[in-house]
Amino acid sequence: MERQLARQPKSDREVLRSVDRATAELRRGGVLLLDSGAAGCALIQAAEAAQSPDLARMATWSGGATVLALTRQRARNLGLSVGQKTGEPEAFETEDPVLLDSEGLGAEAIAEMADPTTARSGPRALPSLADGSALPEDAAAAAVTLAKIARLLPAALVAPLPPETDPGALAAAESLLLVAAAEIFEYRYAAARSLEIVAQARVPLAGAEETCIVAFRPSDGGVEHLAIVVGQPTPDRPVLTRLHSECFTGDLLGSLRCDCGEQLRGAIETIAAEGAGLLLYLAQEGRGIGLVNKLRAYTLQDDGADTYSANEQLGFDADERVYMPAAEMLRLLGFQRVRLLTNNPRKVEGLTRHGIAVEQRVAHSFPANGHNEFYLETKESRGGHLL
Repeated sequence: MERQLARQPKSDREVLRSVDRATAELRRGGVLLLDSGAAGCALIQAAEAAQSPDLARMATWSGGATVLALTRQRARNLGLSVGQKTGEPEAFETEDPVLLDSEGLGAEAIAEMADPTTARSGPRALPSLADGSALPEDAAAAAVTLAKIARLLPAALVAPLPPETDPGALAAAESLLLVAAAEIFEYRYAAARSLEIVAQARVPLAGAEETCIVAFRPSDGGVEHLAIVVGQPTPDRPVLTRLHSECFTGDLLGSLRCDCGEQLRGAIETIAAEGAGLLLYLAQEGRGIGLVNKLRAYTLQDDGADTYSANEQLGFDADERVYMPAAEMLRLLGFQRVRLLTNNPRKVEGLTRHGIAVEQRVAHSFPANGHNEFYLETKESRGGHLL
């Protein structure tokens, strides 16, 4: 029987719409159909959302060939001997994840494999490695990438469909959402390219009364990024700019675990003293892993991990942020040259990579507060921050 393929994406809007629906379904714990083009189709589910009935259904539909896909960071944390992740900075998870045989693993064991903060009922033997030869090419990488987009732990169950299965018929019969692997890999870039200004308003701030906030939204209606524009900066000279990733705990609650709140308020004060400039407030909580996963990372930090290794124990890169959205926001505001207010050379590299000229790095750091000394030391020693 000829396999029914997913429609090829024709626009950024189509990519965003398809992947947005898929992430919503994944967050609800749903099983999805993943189309890897001519390579075939697979069933996928977020590992942290797995339930026993879903495991049984996937085994029935696939013939029992389900594997657990983990990033190399998470696999090493479990004690598996695997190589380091390779690839370009800001690249999505496109290398093959580590595959484990999930046969005999229940939902609780799968959750423990994915989440180092899950309470264990006792020592568990690690499942054996799976060769993944039955999986469609890129299926495991696409499944893990989709979990990251959904702000879930980067671990997924993946089961190939037998060649004789008609995926369209299965999707219709079982109400399964179908998403293409190519769309998943393109999503983050499509989201940045499709950003547009959707609202702006004057918002006087303490110490910076001549301030306007500009909201940017991707065409899928996703989470907005904001630009805080102080004064009247003009594009005829490099604009003093701060890239600030949102931090609910530090920015809003005044958490002492980090220096984010101080950096946010200090940047606005510095820009106001200059007379004009920009602060781009980027929706990249927890260095891009999301608020829930950041709280999980805090749990690991309380057990002795540093801020980078905690992210890695969860299966993420130490820093998952990307700077293509920031570059696109600057272009939409009419700026191509900046003086970047930062202590992080990676931000300079990120903006430069995406076509923004960083003509000066302006130092931006704050003293420790009695709770974040180890955090700041780690940013300097492991992250290369210039403190």
